[in-house]
Amino acid sequence: MSAKIKKGDRVIITTGRDKGKKGEVLKVFPKEDRALVSGVNMVKRHQRQTQRAQGGIVNKEAPVHLSNIAHIDPRSGGATRVGVKTLGDGRTVRFAKKSGEVIDV
Repeated sequence: MSAKIKKGDRVIITTGRDKGKKGEVLKVFPKEDRALVSGVNMVKRHQRQTQRAQGGIVNKEAPVHLSNIAHIDPRSGGATRVGVKTLGDGRTVRFAKKSGEVIDV
């Protein structure tokens, strides 16, 4: 349970150009300490035309460093840190430190 941020988590951007934006984690790159968040850190890339895709300039998400994103608290909707605890039935789950609510269901 070392991963604090996983695919599918709802996160908020804490610093930078997109500060305050919320999105869902699409992919995590643990070796680079980065995550791809939907609708955040949009960049323009030149795309060569292929048989399947049209060529031109496309907008796509670029990875964001994990230090610049935080979980969204399920109760308040604000940024929160994440802790790990073991439930009575032996499961290990992540929880929001601000409200104490379990993030993993």
